[in-house]
Amino acid sequence: MKGTRKGGAVRASSVLLAAGLLVGTGSAAAADATAPLRAPLAPCTSSQLVADSAERAGAAGVRVTVTNDGPRACELRGFPTVALAGQGSPDRNKPLDVRRQGMARTVQLPVGGTASTQLTFTPVLGEADGYCASGADPVVAPSIVVGVAGGKLQLGVADGGDFALCGNTVRATAFR
Repeated sequence: MKGTRKGGAVRASSVLLAAGLLVGTGSAAAADATAPLRAPLAPCTSSQLVADSAERAGAAGVRVTVTNDGPRACELRGFPTVALAGQGSPDRNKPLDVRRQGMARTVQLPVGGTASTQLTFTPVLGEADGYCASGADPVVAPSIVVGVAGGKLQLGVADGGDFALCGNTVRATAFR
């Protein structure tokens, strides 16, 4: 008799557990079925994105923020390209090797919405006549050219200084 009760209790528990799972699954499916579907936004274009400057973020980094100044919302995804500006001539830009940090994800930008990327350079050491730990000469430029959404934005540092770095690489986060 005891064996029958244990078996019956186990079967009853299994049936209740299965019923609970089905109810939970059904309500989740019902909630998903009633959720509104969102139409995908068009990708952002360079003509609708603006940036005023690069804000210093620590000794060797800057944050570049772009704003959707276009007529409609858009989606931005990915990483920027970066070059040192070529003393007033696009032909003299020095492209940098961008080392991507993290995963890219889509950022929805309503009109007036912003997205940012963090750029980190290999720092120049020392004081005014700085040096590179590698022994290479530091590179200094008054502005950078950031490639985003198929276009290029030439930016200076917000505090009026120069970009100074060692080597030809920059670490960049995806736009967020």
